[in-house]
Amino acid sequence: MNSSLRSAPQLGLILALILLALTLRPSMAAIGPVLPFIQQELPFSFSLASLLTMLPVLAMGLGILSAHFFAQKLGPYRLIFWAAAAIGLATLARFWTYSVWDLILTAVLSGLGIAMVQAVLPAVIKQRFASHAALVMGWYISAIIAGAALAASVSAYLAEVLQSWRLALGSWGLLSVLALLAWYLLKPSLSQLAAPTAGQNPLGYRKFRRGWTLAWFFGLVTCAFTCVLAWLPAYYVELGWSEPEAGLLLGFMISMEVLSGIVSPMLASRLYDRRPVLVVLALLMLAGFAGLLLWPAAGWLWAGLLGLGIGGLFPLSLIVAMDHRTEAQQAASLTAFVQAVGYTLAAFSPLFAGLIRDLTQSFHLSWLLLALVSLLVLGLCSRFNPRFYADCFATKSSVN
Repeated sequence: MNSSLRSAPQLGLILALILLALTLRPSMAAIGPVLPFIQQELPFSFSLASLLTMLPVLAMGLGILSAHFFAQKLGPYRLIFWAAAAIGLATLARFWTYSVWDLILTAVLSGLGIAMVQAVLPAVIKQRFASHAALVMGWYISAIIAGAALAASVSAYLAEVLQSWRLALGSWGLLSVLALLAWYLLKPSLSQLAAPTAGQNPLGYRKFRRGWTLAWFFGLVTCAFTCVLAWLPAYYVELGWSEPEAGLLLGFMISMEVLSGIVSPMLASRLYDRRPVLVVLALLMLAGFAGLLLWPAAGWLWAGLLGLGIGGLFPLSLIVAMDHRTEAQQAASLTAFVQAVGYTLAAFSPLFAGLIRDLTQSFHLSWLLLALVSLLVLGLCSRFNPRFYADCFATKSSVN
């Protein structure tokens, strides 16, 4: 680790960032593995079940744009604290859910909290870690994926051991308690973080073609992530696997995402041009979806390839966006726009896949479409030549 990252304040901030990141996916990732248990008690269709993934992702996309306003009013530190509290309260409230609509309400509330955290933290990372921002961003995003992996791997077993899917879902709120404590202890050093200005509104990037290119790139990768998160366990349960086995498969895939999320940014940080790493990761994702379609029996192989591909592309899609801007608030504003558009796009992919499942009684068409999405991602990788980054946003002053 670089010596500038070894001081006690920096290590404390890294720990708090990791704990916060761990809370940003369990509210969604825990649903898929325990969905069969929920449907036994609360019968509903796959289309309706898809709302449990779709609506929080949609709330994330729309909420990220409003985070700019709240960050100006509250400041980054307080906004992150209250957003993390909302995630914790929404997750803990699942102890007392008695209908699918209760679950949907908690999903939306947690999605809004996640949006606020993810919109503001890139600026904190860029401000506090300067030249090491890409590396710390990689750790932070890997921790997001690790939280999803933990929830996906353990939730079905918790539901069986505790004999309650409510306890299995609500227990993830304890992570938020730890994250809030760690973040609160940093208040003396973080309460004066610079807030965004009116001229750094993320919507200013809608005027730039490169802003939309980056948003589509992130959105397509997130479509793949959310669809697999929502439907991979259900797919393998239909093939005869038990619920815990299918949840463990999803957990293995997300564990590979964590590994790739750590290694891929490290490899890419050694390269001025990150495209070679991006292309390899896109090919891995393509191979994983093709395998699910053509030879599903080798589920562990395809889950591993998908994890490596998606896990590396997810952080790099945001790191590449940050590469386009040198100033912290500009980088945060651009990544907020990218995430807002990307999450809004990705929100509808689980619903679309769920509708296809209900209509065709199979997930095969969904895997085919996601293989085509992988081809689009592969094509977009060629657009990110760093020699031209300085020119991409040089013609307008609305976001400067």
